[in-house]
Amino acid sequence: MQAEFRAPRKRPRVYEQYEAPLPASGHFRADLINQHVLVCDPDHIQKIHNQGFFGKGVLSRARPDHSLSDQWEQHEGLFLPIIPESRYDELLRWAGSVLSAQGLDEKGVNQTLLRLSQPVEMEAVRRAVGGWGVNGHRGTGGGVEPAPEGGASPYVTTDHLTSEVELEHERNCRLDQQDPNPDQDPDSSCDPEGLVPGPGFVLVVSDSAAGGGVRQVRRTPFSLTEYLQLSLEEAFFLVYSLGCLSVYLQQEPLSVIQLWRRFRSLRPDFVSSYAAYHHCRSRGWVPKEGSGAKYGVDLMLYRKGPPFYHASYSVVVERVDGVFRGSALRPFSWRSLAALSRITANVSKELMLCFIIYPADLSEAELDSPVCLSRLKVQEIIVNRWVSSRERAEQDDI
Repeated sequence: MQAEFRAPRKRPRVYEQYEAPLPASGHFRADLINQHVLVCDPDHIQKIHNQGFFGKGVLSRARPDHSLSDQWEQHEGLFLPIIPESRYDELLRWAGSVLSAQGLDEKGVNQTLLRLSQPVEMEAVRRAVGGWGVNGHRGTGGGVEPAPEGGASPYVTTDHLTSEVELEHERNCRLDQQDPNPDQDPDSSCDPEGLVPGPGFVLVVSDSAAGGGVRQVRRTPFSLTEYLQLSLEEAFFLVYSLGCLSVYLQQEPLSVIQLWRRFRSLRPDFVSSYAAYHHCRSRGWVPKEGSGAKYGVDLMLYRKGPPFYHASYSVVVERVDGVFRGSALRPFSWRSLAALSRITANVSKELMLCFIIYPADLSEAELDSPVCLSRLKVQEIIVNRWVSSRERAEQDDI
């Protein structure tokens, strides 16, 4: 029985532009921290994720665009995030905990939090923002609140928030278009001449009825830095196949062999999982690991990327020998396989079994190097649920 291949389903609304299938230009850095591969440089984060949709934000579901608030507003020429007063008080408590952990006494903590919570005049905001022009390009300015004597400031400089505010500005302008015109530029409704990013400041709205929704500009007391987390397969693909990434461990770069052995020690099934990932990437798909956990599979395959298409295949990776025997990575019973097949069909996807075939003479010493990938074979099998009524109808037509 041959499989029926279905065309990938487009998403009804797309708010992003397709840049490139792979990050072919540039060289990037990642760090192996607590068994996770993290990209910390903001420029590297955007380029790696935008060109091939590698990784996910540690604070976000997918794209690393976490912000203190999803609501933004223009306030006297500045584009600022809006947060309720209760949320701001919570951030103040977090900032107080950070200062206390750094050794600042209670009096110093209270003085710092009191100064942070004071409303800021717009002229002071503009001076702190410095060289930000109406066109969104950065000048020489950049403000940071001085730390109390003997202590440390709980929030970061405005320089660190530059790229995040600009991206959030563009993203929210796109999301505000409820029925965008496909022939129109998605950013055309945002007037860049009237909006100036204001990093390091928030617009606090009073929660109480007596306050009447009064808006006050205050300094951001606590800033969360978001990194890009790469799966082990994604990191090794960028290092080994594309050569555009270097992974560091304790400030020392790891060679390809060292990285392969390190990942094998972290994941016993890394050889099989990477072989499947490499195979799917080489065929033009965008494999994602995290989304597969919802459906009980190892990978989800997207055309171009998650912002443009729904996943087409749910992939289960299995390791077998030349005659399709061996200890299964995921032992299936007929009931569990039928359940997985039904779940996959209910979410309009197809179930694919990806068999990684190991030669009988492949030794453990050969598996200690990525050269063994050339000896592995991959076979794909698509599992379809058999429906008796449909089978009878097809026989009646014949």
